[in-house]
Amino acid sequence: MTLRTAWVAAAASISMIAVSATPVDAQFGILGGLAKKAGISMPSLRKEPISTSLADARWGDPSQDSFVPRMAKRELSRLQHTPNGGFVLEPGYFSFNGQSYCLHAGTHGPGKGDGYLYGPTLGAAKDAVITIVRNSVQHPEIDQHTIQALLWAILSRARIEDLSSEQKIAAAQLLPPRQLAGLNRGVFDMLATGPIADNLPREVRAVMQAEADLRRMLVTPGTSYGELERVAVLAGMAPLGEGSIGVPTGRWSHHPDGYWIRYLPNSYSNTVVEIWVPTDSPGIGKEYDPATHIAVPGNTSRQRLIQSGRAYAHS
Repeated sequence: MTLRTAWVAAAASISMIAVSATPVDAQFGILGGLAKKAGISMPSLRKEPISTSLADARWGDPSQDSFVPRMAKRELSRLQHTPNGGFVLEPGYFSFNGQSYCLHAGTHGPGKGDGYLYGPTLGAAKDAVITIVRNSVQHPEIDQHTIQALLWAILSRARIEDLSSEQKIAAAQLLPPRQLAGLNRGVFDMLATGPIADNLPREVRAVMQAEADLRRMLVTPGTSYGELERVAVLAGMAPLGEGSIGVPTGRWSHHPDGYWIRYLPNSYSNTVVEIWVPTDSPGIGKEYDPATHIAVPGNTSRQRLIQSGRAYAHS
């Protein structure tokens, strides 16, 4: 499918998507209530694009903190691949040095001593995010930075049709027309500033401001990836975020499919994933689909990282 064909199909799909009016309070929780108090009409606001939180990462297994499988570690990439860019699991101890992506703009990247837990990919835009990460495996020619910028566009609710040509081409290659259409609905910068933002906690305001800044930068010609990164990935020491819990580096999560997994980020763009599948595990034969996995930090000031089946290559 050519880029022009993809965008024509996407435009046609818009007319077929029914956008139902939802009460603001139900759609955007506390923000809807604050909007009413501020006297601002905010119809049909979408829910958070990716909502996976520490509360969703409930499979951490502290009893295995000192455990190291007594078997040779093997490359996960040698296992049978799936159409989703995943792997069919066998008994053993596996490692994969893969590309990962930031899904929480305006927060700090990984740091030493911080542990991560498995959480499922949740949120209003989860289907589009999962599709992009899955399809990226079949498009190694698309640069990781381009994919990350596209994900930041979704997180910040930027209109895909307003992005750079490079990002629009990537979107057309990685997303089907119906999902492209769904990502071209309008957004509201009023959330980041003004009477609504004034009533929000500092941490929430910071994230929302980063998203608003990314929206503006993503549609401004000439914006470099480095400029986007400086807004999305905070520098300096990360404070302990509200609701944080102590999670040591290398903590295993007992995946609901029956195997163990842990995340060892080198940076937001590069995470080593280790998987342990015991010989009697119900996880044998199950698919490990990285795009459905988010590494959730115990420190809520740090970034959630979605995993991909693309191997990381040093530049």
